[in-house]
Amino acid sequence: MGIVFKAEDIQLKRNVALKFLAPELTRNAEATERFLREAQAAAALDHPNICTVFEIKSVMGQTFISMAYLDGSSLKEVLESGPLGIDRTLDIAGKIAEGIKAAHDAGIIHRDIKPANIMLSESGPVTITDFGLAKLEWQNDLTRTSTVMGTPAYMSPEQASGKKVDFHTDIWSLGCVLYEMLSGRQPFLRENYQAVLFAVLNEFPVPLIEFRNDIPEALENLMQRCLQKDPEDRPSDMDQILTEFKSIQADCRSKDKQKKVGEKDRTSSIAVLPFVNMSADPENEYFSDGLTEELINALTKIRDLKVVARTSSFAFKGEKADIREVGKKLNVAHLLEGSVRKSGNRVRITAQLIDVSNGFHLWSERYDREYEDVFVIQDEITERIANRLKSDMPSPEKSEKISHPDKLDAYDLYLKGRYYGNKNVIDKALSHYEQALEKDPEYALAHAAVAESYIMLSIGFDILPSRDAIPKAKKAAETALKLDPDLAEVYVSLGLIATCHEWDREGAKEYFEKAMALNPNLASVHMWSELYLTFLEGDFDRAISELEKAQNMDPLNLLIKIRLGYMSIYTRDFDRAVDLFRKLIDLEPQLPLGYYCLMDALGQKKLYNDAISAGEKTRELGGEAVAHVGVLGYYYALAGQTEKAQAILDNLLERSRKGYVSSFWIATVYFALGDIDKAFEWFDKAFEEKDGNLIYITIPPQFDGLRSDKRFDALLKKMGLGHLLQKKPWEVTQKT
Repeated sequence: MGIVFKAEDIQLKRNVALKFLAPELTRNAEATERFLREAQAAAALDHPNICTVFEIKSVMGQTFISMAYLDGSSLKEVLESGPLGIDRTLDIAGKIAEGIKAAHDAGIIHRDIKPANIMLSESGPVTITDFGLAKLEWQNDLTRTSTVMGTPAYMSPEQASGKKVDFHTDIWSLGCVLYEMLSGRQPFLRENYQAVLFAVLNEFPVPLIEFRNDIPEALENLMQRCLQKDPEDRPSDMDQILTEFKSIQADCRSKDKQKKVGEKDRTSSIAVLPFVNMSADPENEYFSDGLTEELINALTKIRDLKVVARTSSFAFKGEKADIREVGKKLNVAHLLEGSVRKSGNRVRITAQLIDVSNGFHLWSERYDREYEDVFVIQDEITERIANRLKSDMPSPEKSEKISHPDKLDAYDLYLKGRYYGNKNVIDKALSHYEQALEKDPEYALAHAAVAESYIMLSIGFDILPSRDAIPKAKKAAETALKLDPDLAEVYVSLGLIATCHEWDREGAKEYFEKAMALNPNLASVHMWSELYLTFLEGDFDRAISELEKAQNMDPLNLLIKIRLGYMSIYTRDFDRAVDLFRKLIDLEPQLPLGYYCLMDALGQKKLYNDAISAGEKTRELGGEAVAHVGVLGYYYALAGQTEKAQAILDNLLERSRKGYVSSFWIATVYFALGDIDKAFEWFDKAFEEKDGNLIYITIPPQFDGLRSDKRFDALLKKMGLGHLLQKKPWEVTQKT
């Protein structure tokens, strides 16, 4: 109907749009009246999503409307580049609906809602223009019944039929616009005018699933309801549509937030693969492994960065695995790999940061330095990774970085200790840590490693009696903290001592919480805190939660999988425990612990022969470890094979006369043989020895037969765990 010019209002100093009635229509009375109606309709509305009309004038026989100048593009122009994203579609459609609602509230039906009449400005606003076909409730309609006016592709069926229309016709048109924004094409696109009208009246649009599969079901349902042929089947008004838009947007934002959190977790994630030893001397393997572990520890101190723990990263040592496969197994987006060549006082370290999704190198560097620069190299690599993965991710402060010794020979001995410790040769590891301390008595990490070693010799391997090992462990841990109070690993060691040897609930809680506050990315914090939560608190839900966090950080750690399996035993879900341990054996068929765990799970199902078979397999693969044969003796006794059980007991008693044997496991066999008095005599001895295994009497179903004995109550009270007698966590409902 008109021609639009950009103009300047020279009085108010602003740009405006002047819409002139087309010259050929200036003598047409109906066209002139409609032009006036357009100005009146738009002027009656003061809304941010409707183009503002300033005035209508006639000058020298030409009538024009002065309205706001909109700097941007029409939605039609934007859609020429293809469909829009869900978020942008909802944003634009919502603003169109707000504008239409304002018009409807004022008694105005637009009757020509289409992409060409929707302006998108660069500053953000969405504006409805062109009220040339608007119907005003307070005036007679200029359109005669049976007269078809509008744009065919966006006309409602009633409008296309020349019937009387109401507010529902704009709802139809909005549905058409919504369809086009989502699909990039008109819903009733046909070869000519007549075919379009026929489709509007008789056909349905191609389902949006033909174009994309990311459209929320609620949004597609709303669009389909807007395009119902019968006006009464469409949404009742714009208020209803806006309510549904807001609900869909809220749902999309919630899902998008969850997705972004997941993407962030994955994007801000890394595994450090074992650096390859390129030195001529294979004995330098300890150095490349140690450097890898040092980098892992340094990276865990970067907040918001998920770092896979050493156990899982080193599962790929020596393998030429596909980068994508490694990333998938470890659930990380980035890998750091490299090589080390050490010769005399010179080191060459290369490092590459790799994007798992495409195998591209995001960053790489080679360092040719003196050996004394090794700590500087570690810090540089850590900072480069932090900056490369996330520009706003803070690099660790100096106080958060790995505690380095003053003397390189102490560092060298420490790395050798870690090398042997990771191979479970604890006595040799301890020897190297102590040598490192001889070189540098103020080397905090070496003191921490000494504490960890003594704990492992007592709790982990039953090699040293607790009365000898634990005071030494505690002294080393306290010394480490005096030198460096921010070592999270030391608080983990103290938490283990408080849990297993002192049965100190408050102390264990304080130590583990301190460790988590210092380094929440440390998998061992979450893994070992489970022992405190399980055996001292009887809180299975929190214990399982901590194990799951640890597994997320260390997905290939077998000990975490074992502890999760035992949680099924503690919650009396023995079928699940059997299933989990069988899967563990499938993964590691030569792992003695796998058969040991299966023995316990099968035994609790009273499948004693199967349990004994698994126990003998443990013995075959793992030797005569006290815990292994003690539990095997327990199940021999329950199976009625008392001679074999007694033989195991006699063997343990004989070994105890020559060296250290945990009193707890001797008590366990006595209990299974039915000699309860002797069992409690040895349990009391375990208490006096501060035997770390004694915590197993608190929760596991293996000792349900003791819980009615008053001596059991007395023992728990003596351990400071009398609260468990009120809570009775062993009386749990089986969890699936």
